[in-house]
Amino acid sequence: MDLSGRRAYGLALVLAASVFWSTAGVFVRLLDLDLWTMQTWRALFGALSLLLLVAVEHRSRTLLAVRGLGRLGLVAIPISAVSMICFVAALKLTTVANVLVVYATVPFLAAGIAYLWAGERVGRRTAIAAVVAFLGIVIMTSGATRPGDIAGGLLSFVMTLTFSILLVMTRRHPGLPMALINGLAALLCALACWPLAQSEVPGPSDLAILALFGITTTGLAYLLFLIGGRHIPSSEAGLVGLLDVVLGPLWVWLAFAEDPGQPALIGGGLVLGSLVWYLLAGTRRPAPAAG
Repeated sequence: MDLSGRRAYGLALVLAASVFWSTAGVFVRLLDLDLWTMQTWRALFGALSLLLLVAVEHRSRTLLAVRGLGRLGLVAIPISAVSMICFVAALKLTTVANVLVVYATVPFLAAGIAYLWAGERVGRRTAIAAVVAFLGIVIMTSGATRPGDIAGGLLSFVMTLTFSILLVMTRRHPGLPMALINGLAALLCALACWPLAQSEVPGPSDLAILALFGITTTGLAYLLFLIGGRHIPSSEAGLVGLLDVVLGPLWVWLAFAEDPGQPALIGGGLVLGSLVWYLLAGTRRPAPAAG
């Protein structure tokens, strides 16, 4: 696959992941469960879906694949687990907008980590688009941010930081088996939360929602985003992932009739505009490898 093809493939995966991820707020609002019960079952379903994919891919060599993770893979597992736990906990403790405005710093954190780790430069167009997108997110969430959500904000930052590390890690080491890593991370997440969860099994409707929640946001979204991030610069993947910031409040508005307000519409327009402006450049000419 040539450079432009790899970029298109990576962008498609990251865009799809962003759509899946943007539904997380809806799932959290649909479930009337405590945090630890929600975490446990969501992670368990996510782990089962990912590990099933790994078993189908490797068949009789699955155990060999687990043994061959290496030190970097073993380090990535708890990092991914922390990111998963903090993501749902933040959504439970504070508003979707508060979580997503912190998540919007992914391009900046990823670019900084990539520069320190691999010396990866950030192109001028990426930097301009990121600044415009960040301005849009500030406008979009200005009316939604509430005082007193310190815990949720801190968890959002930990989630964003750990995810940025994973994003750079997959680009630096594209051979990492991310389906296996995220599957084991989700299993670790479920085991860590299990002692604090309710002993009763959720009802059939809640289990169905939890299954869809885990498969899409823990399984598909993490996998697609991190695989796609192998083929495009870390800052670019983080920038495209900002689509989640626009779609997340949109789904909540459609599902629960919550009016996002004029700041959200203006800010969301800026974010989408910056993404379209950046992506259209890639259709006219191949993007440089460093973004």
